[in-house]
Amino acid sequence: MVFQIIIFIIACFALSWLSKSLVKTLVETAKYLKWREFVVGFFVMAAATSLPNLFVDINAALQGFPQMAFGDVVGGNLVDLTLVMALAAFFSKKGIPTGSRLIQKSAIFTAIIAVLPLILILDKEFSRVDGIILIASFFVYIIWLFSRAENFEKTYRKSAKNKSSMDVFWALKSFGKLLFLLILLMTASFIVIDTAQFFASSLGVSMALVGVLIVGLGNSFPEAYFAVISARKGEGWMILGDLMGSVIVCASLVLGIVALISPFRIDDFSPFLIARAFTLIAIGWYLFAIRSQKKITKKEGLALLAIYVGFLMTEVFIE
Repeated sequence: MVFQIIIFIIACFALSWLSKSLVKTLVETAKYLKWREFVVGFFVMAAATSLPNLFVDINAALQGFPQMAFGDVVGGNLVDLTLVMALAAFFSKKGIPTGSRLIQKSAIFTAIIAVLPLILILDKEFSRVDGIILIASFFVYIIWLFSRAENFEKTYRKSAKNKSSMDVFWALKSFGKLLFLLILLMTASFIVIDTAQFFASSLGVSMALVGVLIVGLGNSFPEAYFAVISARKGEGWMILGDLMGSVIVCASLVLGIVALISPFRIDDFSPFLIARAFTLIAIGWYLFAIRSQKKITKKEGLALLAIYVGFLMTEVFIE
């Protein structure tokens, strides 16, 4: 058991490190192309930090464990909305500003899409139609996002140095690095699934519960790393863009792809009842903090941390 725990931790940290390296490569590309700050936060960072979820969950679906993928998304979203947001608030000097109209409206989209999978699974089945609904919700948000001109007013930091003299070499090098990192991500995801199977059989619990408690937490390492780094630099928009984007991408696009690949049924819904309840509590507090306080401070961070600790204690105690 100890050896498997060590392997799982190493694999999760490998996913985090690989995602961080992928983020750096994508950010350099974003600087070079002069992308806007919110676009970088949502698309580049959120997509990159969601890659562990994408690889792990698709592999889980292909290997016949779509319930684990569902648990990973539910558990990961809860971690992002509570623990990761709390860490960002703790490391932020002046709090995370949330007063802009874009953040206010995006928070509502985030809450709706985070709850949507929990509504669709009420009949205990996750069909391809449900997957199409989730993917459609992702594109509805994307269309809305691109329809707002103010989302693209601020360029992300300084542009990269002019690479016109070596565009082809730089592009080939970046593509090769991205391909190599994606292969390593795929390998690490297989290790995570294998160790998750071991935990489920050894502890006598379902793969769904392992996904909620263990895999969801492990796959949130990249978001936690990026949130802490951005908080220390005072980049509130980047934090919220990443976390909102990660929740939306995982709950809609990733889970939708899983449902299209392998529709599944969950007869024993008990592992998700507690997670669903605490997710609703977290979303309620998250919306309250964003829409009423106009800033997420250490005080709100403590409340979010308490919600996550309460979830862990309740889930473990009842099981």
